[in-house]
Amino acid sequence: MPELTVAGKTIVLDEEDFLVNQDDWNHDVARAIARRLGIDELSTEQIEIIEFIRKYYRQYEAFPMLNYVCKHVDQPKQCMNNEFINPMKAWKIAGLPKLDGIHFVNVDGKHYQMETCC
Repeated sequence: MPELTVAGKTIVLDEEDFLVNQDDWNHDVARAIARRLGIDELSTEQIEIIEFIRKYYRQYEAFPMLNYVCKHVDQPKQCMNNEFINPMKAWKIAGLPKLDGIHFVNVDGKHYQMETCC
């Protein structure tokens, strides 16, 4: 399993880069996961999105609809696509677990939509 060292602490990810222990999450861990996923620096807008989806998951144990996220963080309608390209990156950076049956499909090379299966 991949490991990251953040502030002297070893953080374990699974083979798909999901955080193994959600209690390890903090903003520094989020930044380290983001770098691993190719995002050098998290913007204020990205952090707002990440914090919102963490809060939503704690309340509903589900991935929020993409436009719902943008509406509730007062960002443009396509904020998830604009800020993260693939919304699953935001989910991983937020330190949340893989949800069975949820994946995202690229619809036009720039935008993703959530699909459920099985």
